[in-house]
Parts: sequence; structure tokens; C-alpha cells
Amino acid sequence: MALTRGRTTDAPPLGCDAADLAAIEAVVAASGTSFGKGMRILPPDRRYGMYAVYAFCRVVDDIADEAGELDGKAARLAEWQTRVAGLYAGRTADALDRVLAVVIARFGLRQADFEAVIDGMLMDAAGPVVAPDEATFDLYCDRVASAVGRLSVRVFGDSSEAADRVAFHLGRALQITNILRDVAEDAALGRLYLPRELLERFDVPANPARVLRARGLEGVGRVLAGRARDHFRAAYRAMARCDRVAMRPARLMGATYAALLTAQEKQGWRTPERRVSLSRPRKLMIAARALVG
Repeated sequence: MALTRGRTTDAPPLGCDAADLAAIEAVVAASGTSFGKGMRILPPDRRYGMYAVYAFCRVVDDIADEAGELDGKAARLAEWQTRVAGLYAGRTADALDRVLAVVIARFGLRQADFEAVIDGMLMDAAGPVVAPDEATFDLYCDRVASAVGRLSVRVFGDSSEAADRVAFHLGRALQITNILRDVAEDAALGRLYLPRELLERFDVPANPARVLRARGLEGVGRVLAGRARDHFRAAYRAMARCDRVAMRPARLMGATYAALLTAQEKQGWRTPERRVSLSRPRKLMIAARALVG
């Protein structure tokens, strides 16, 4: 018997050892995000599948963000490349490996998507990202967000070409929204994810220490927000060709982040240190509309 959310069930989700599942869920809980709550709309096998994908992303992201030299972080991320390859060869070493191996087999997750996520973490690990060119900006968004989306839609229950289009566009929409919301927080860490070409267009210095007071930041924000809107619309069009039940989590994430983007657009970027957020009642209303709409 396995204990899940205070209830006993006849068999643990995914047929995994209950202790392994508990270890994965602990990673999700320790993150302090609302991700775990959002995934409760999924049936147990898919919910724990997403927990495993999230735990993998959390672990490699923590490696990229930790203090230390690039060589050390790159070596640890390379170890994860080897671990991922091992999962596809039937090798496991710990709870996360064991659950991921089951999730990969059950939902047909692709090795290239795990590798893309790690490559995205390597971009951050190489040092603060500062004013990447447009091509690098898009590549970064694909690796750290759309690749996660490609893993996620399969766990949600749709592996179609249309579902991959959802991942492509929704991942970029979410990542751009995050970047626009976190300009001040990133600048404090010496990071500046805004594309170089846009900074030059609006005469914004490609310098994290100076970007927050630049008048042109408003223009950069507006252009990128419009780009995110385009990706949201394209994602919704692709969702219309997907399994409707499978896309419930994607609709929920899309609606929540679109509301965040609206709040950011309303506030603007003249006071970027004021990080926008949504109230709990607002989140609940968005969730209800997304799940029944």
C-alpha cells in the first residue's frame, strides 16, 4: 500500500516504489512553488510523471545557479548528460533515476529533450547571460522552457505534432513573461536576458547595473510582451488540434501566465523592481475558467 496525500491506494503510481515517489515529491515540495498544486488536476500516474520531470529540471537548474567555477558546474551537468543516456540504456542509481526511467518508458519521453534542458543550464552556468543576440535568446528559451514543454505534453497525454507546437509556443510565451517580470531580480545577479538588438533599438545599455533606469526599457518590454502574446495565440491555436483533456494543464499554465503578462503590461517597466503577482482569488478564478473552458 502507498500513502498519497493522506490516502492509501492499492498500488503506488507508475508501479514505482513508494519511497522513491516520496523522494520525488519532496523535491517538488521543497521548491516552494505552486507547481505541485497545479499538477493535482492530473491522475496519479501523470502527476508523478510530471513531478519526476520537474525534479530533474530542479536538480540541473540548481547546479547551474550554485556558486562555483564553470568547470565544476559543467562537469556536474556533463554527469547528468551521462545519467540521462544511462536511463535510456536501462541504468539507474537513485530514486530520481528509477522514477524517471519508468516515466520515460511509460510516456515515450525523448532523450534529446532532456539533453536540451541540460544544454540550457550550461548556458547559465557559463556565467551570467548578458544581452544575448536574438538567435541565442530564442535558443535559450527553447532549451529552458520549450524543451520542458515537449517532455510535459507527453506526460499530459498527447505526443502529436500539434502538442509539440504547443510546447514550442507556450514555452517561449512563459519564458518571455518570466524574463519581463524578473528584469530587476536578474539584474541584481548580473544577468540581462533581454535581446541585444532590442536594447540597441531603444538605446538601452547592455549592462545589468544600468538597465533598470533606462528610459528605453519600456519600449523593449512592450515589444517583447507583444512577442509573448503572439506565442500565446499560436499555442492556443495548436491546443485546438490536441487532446482536450490532455491539454488541461497547458491551458491552466497559459491562462495564469497570460494574466501575469497583462499585469506587467499594465504596470509597465518604469519601476521594474516592483515584481508583479496575482492574488489568490485571481488565481482561483483563472484556474476555474481554464479548466472548464
